[in-house]
This record gives sequence, structure tokens and C-alpha cells, in this order.
Amino acid sequence: DFRYFYPTSVMETGYDILFFWVARMIMMGLEDTGKIPFRTVYLHGLIRDEKGEKMSKMRGNVLSPTDAIEKYGTDALRFALTTGTAPGNDINLGQHRLEAGRNFANKLWNAARFVCQSLDADSTGGEALREVAVLARLRGVDLWRALAMLVAARAEPIEDRWILSRLNRLVADVNELMSNFQFGEAERQIHDFFWSEFCDWYIEIAKIRQPQPNYSPLPVLSHVLETTLRLLHPFMPFITEELWQNLRRRLPQGNLCPDSIMIASYPVANTSAFDAEAERVMESVIEIIRSIRNARAEHKVAAAKWIEAHIYTDKLQLAIASKSAIIEALARARPVAVLSRDQRQSGVEKAVVQVLKEAEVVLPWAGMVDLSAERQRLEKEISFAREQVARLERRLRDGTFTSKAPAIVVAKERDKFQEWKDKLHRLEQELAQLS
Repeated sequence: DFRYFYPTSVMETGYDILFFWVARMIMMGLEDTGKIPFRTVYLHGLIRDEKGEKMSKMRGNVLSPTDAIEKYGTDALRFALTTGTAPGNDINLGQHRLEAGRNFANKLWNAARFVCQSLDADSTGGEALREVAVLARLRGVDLWRALAMLVAARAEPIEDRWILSRLNRLVADVNELMSNFQFGEAERQIHDFFWSEFCDWYIEIAKIRQPQPNYSPLPVLSHVLETTLRLLHPFMPFITEELWQNLRRRLPQGNLCPDSIMIASYPVANTSAFDAEAERVMESVIEIIRSIRNARAEHKVAAAKWIEAHIYTDKLQLAIASKSAIIEALARARPVAVLSRDQRQSGVEKAVVQVLKEAEVVLPWAGMVDLSAERQRLEKEISFAREQVARLERRLRDGTFTSKAPAIVVAKERDKFQEWKDKLHRLEQELAQLS
């Protein structure tokens, strides 16, 4: 046993005992065996309270791990302690980090439940997975490699190519970060991909596609979920094992051979799945949807109201036009017209214009708001803003106030004056745009 385990490769410890423990282990190892006990030392930071103070029973700021596990769960605590951290940096651990860990665990559970329930209910998706399994046996590759080959062979749906490209770039980045001991950054990237790109976008697009008979999204949903669970397993072992087993039972028999995710191989990037074109198109589609949502929120458009949208672009016109149904559903916009830039007539439409990276989005005012009511609202706000500007201007011109009031009070009034002037200017611009 001694010859097998000594010397080892990595020593993990806190930076506060570097001399008291690590240095003495090296000296003792050299003295007793002539060999240093390890080549790499990974130093983690200290766990502090929310204010950055060292935890102490005297201060009463100790957070009990048992209580945290009871309230939030073991994986949530592990997530809170490891995500977004850097070697040697202290962690400020508080309720907000633990709640974030619990929320992410809930997100994992809900996404996996959606995929598993869809597999149970959708015979088309099950048939699509069986076809992929047959292709895998014929080509002598695993299930997910066969799926990547199938998706790459067809031009549409481009969102399948996009999510597989993003997944494989994530796998490549995570493996690189793990090899460099950047565990916190690796976990952050997995979290951001799963929450934003997979759950917020691909799953929502899949819900729109599911009723359609062709090109079921379930094989890709299953692939991304299963691979992400394996990526996350070192950080959140309990929930990933449970969800992986639930998914495994629903996939074609014999395609996930290991009995446990613990002994499944860690994901390796399939560089042939990288697809810059698909990423460019879907990034543009997502940016368009976000811009319409932001405009709706800014102008207080009712959630149930459909608004008209004109999208002007050049190189991506056909690709974006093919995703107009997705834009309609996720941005609550109908009709959506995707046109070339030379078809746009500037100054003709009274509209909100959003200038994006690959396109311009034009939202006609008439479809967004009642112009008469909006004009009245703006005139009322302008009237109130003018009163505030006049009041603050009179006060700042009053020599008695500026000479006798504390400097900090005068400075605050000047700041308020500038804020109201700026708001008045923007309101007048909005009214001019309506007129």
C-alpha cells in the first residue's frame, strides 16, 4: 500500500496552514523516504460569513453544515461552497448563496422531469431515439455520437445544431478548466449553460416543436441533459445520480451501459459538432426575441397583447425567417415580417427601432400602444417633470438656501435637478417620436 500511495500527486488544503502542515509534510517525507510526498498543492480559501468576517462561536456567526443541509439539501450546500470560487480566495457564505444552490437544484429537477415526462408521453420521440440507437450500432459508435452525426447531416432544425455546438464547446472548456484546477469557474460555466441556453431557450423552443411530427427534439433534449448531468456529477453527486438513473431507464436499452453515473466516463468534446454558423443564427434570433421583450416591458405592453414586428437584415434573412414561428411564440409578436434592409423605408413608420448586431427590429407604435392614451400619459408626466425642474431650479437660485444648508444637502438637490432635467428631456423625445 505504501508503494502504491506514496508519493501521491495533489495535496489539497487551506492556505492558512501552508507552513504548519504542507511544508512540514514535505520535510518529513524527504527525511524519511528521500521523496517529496506530492508535486502539486491546491490551496482553497477560508469560509467566512456574509460580511466577510471569520466564522467564530464567540461572534455567533457560525453556519452549521447540518442545519444548511437540512434546510437546503446537501448538493445545494456543495454548490454554494464551490461555484464561482478561485483557488486561495475566501468565500462569503450566506443565505443568498445557499438559496442559489437550492434554486439550481430545483431547476435541474424540473428540466429532467420535463424531459422524462415527454419521453413517457411522446411515442414519436421514443421512435426517434430508437432510430438513433440503430444508427449507433451500424456505425459502431455510442448513442450521442450517432445523434451528432444525424443532426449534422441535416440543415434543420438549426437550433439542434446550435445547442449541440454550445454543449461541446462547454465540455471542452470545462475539461480545460478542470485540468487547471479552476473548479469554481468550471461549475459556473455549467450553471450558466444549463440555466440560460438549455432551459431558457432550447427547452422553450422544444415545447413549440413537440407537437410537430418531424424531427422530434427529444433525442437532443436527452443528450444535452445526460451530458450535463455527467459534467455536474463531481459537484452535485446526489441529485445527478438520481436524475441520471431516471433518464437511463427511458433510453433505448443498453445504450447507457454503466450501472451508475459514478462510473460513467466524463464527457469529452466532439469537435466535429462545433457549428459557428448555427451559433451565429441562433444568437441573432435570441437577441431579436430579447429586444422585443425589453421593448414590451419598457412600454408596459400587456402580456397577452400581440404586437407587430418588422425585422430587417441581409445575410441572415432566410435563416431568421425560418425561425419566425419561434420569434412569434417567445416574443408574443404577430405578424413577424423578416425583410432585407433595402426594403426598409426610413421615417415612414412611427415605431420603436432596436438596432442589433445582425438586424434592426422595428415595432410600429400603433401595434404596441393606444397612441392617444400614450400621448396623454406622456404629457401628464412631462407636466409633472417640468414642475419638479422649476421647483428645484428656484431652490438652487435661492442664495439663502445654498449658503446656509449643509453642502451635502445642496449637492443632493443639484443631483435631483439634473435627474429631473434628464428625465424631462427623454420624455419630450418620446412625445416627439409619437407626434
